[in-house]
Amino acid sequence: MRLLQISTTACDGSDVFWPWFLWLLAAFILGFLLGWLLKSIFGCGSKEEKVTYIKQDLTKVEGIGPKIEGLLNDRGIISYKQLSNTTIEFLENMLVEAGPAFITHRGMTRTWPAQANLADHGEWEELKNWQDVLKGGV
Repeated sequence: MRLLQISTTACDGSDVFWPWFLWLLAAFILGFLLGWLLKSIFGCGSKEEKVTYIKQDLTKVEGIGPKIEGLLNDRGIISYKQLSNTTIEFLENMLVEAGPAFITHRGMTRTWPAQANLADHGEWEELKNWQDVLKGGV
């Protein structure tokens, strides 16, 4: 079986593979350098955006009182958005680390992110209907 052969000779008999290959390589390197230079000048994607959150009343979430809100605030969770993105494992570990007075609240953490998500999206009536069914956050 014969392999596919590509002819790289021009009409005058000269070989054009290496000149074209070098031009292609130079264009690639130039594009890479130009992209890097523009990115460093304009800073596109080079810096992480820092999001600032406004402190919100987390006690509106069933099962969170002022002391647990203080624990959350000490760990940087001050808004419904942040609480809705927090894992249950993180919340339970936070309560365990806080001591025996808070361990009884561990079962309540399962609903906190979902409640905070409703509060973050302004679904207050749906949140209230759900909280009417909840008993102590569970």
